[in-house]
Amino acid sequence: MVSTTLEGPLDWPDATLVSGDAVDVVARLKEESKVPLRSHGSLSMNRALMAAGLVDRVQLTVFPVITGQTGTDPVFQGAADFDLELIESRTLDGHIQELTYRPTLHL
Repeated sequence: MVSTTLEGPLDWPDATLVSGDAVDVVARLKEESKVPLRSHGSLSMNRALMAAGLVDRVQLTVFPVITGQTGTDPVFQGAADFDLELIESRTLDGHIQELTYRPTLHL
C-alpha cells in the first residue's frame, strides 16, 4: 500500500505500507512481483500511474444514472487521453455494468 498519510503497522492481513512516489513504487513492484497489482487509490495517483504507462487494465463500473445537476467531478478530468480496448464485461443486476479495458495512451 502506498500512502502519504498512514503509519504502520497496519491491521490488514498481507498489507505492506510503502511511502514515496507512487509511480516509482509501482514501477518497481511491477518488475519484482509475480502477483497482479490493483489500485483502489486516489484519483490523482491513478491518473499518474496511467500517464506513466503502468496501468494494464482499467475497470469501470457503470451505474445507470445521469447526474447533470448533482454531479461535480469527472473521474478522469485532467488525465491524458487513452484509447480503451474492451477485454471483459458483465452485467451485475440487470442494470449495473462492470467493464474492464486495456488502456493505451492516445497519440
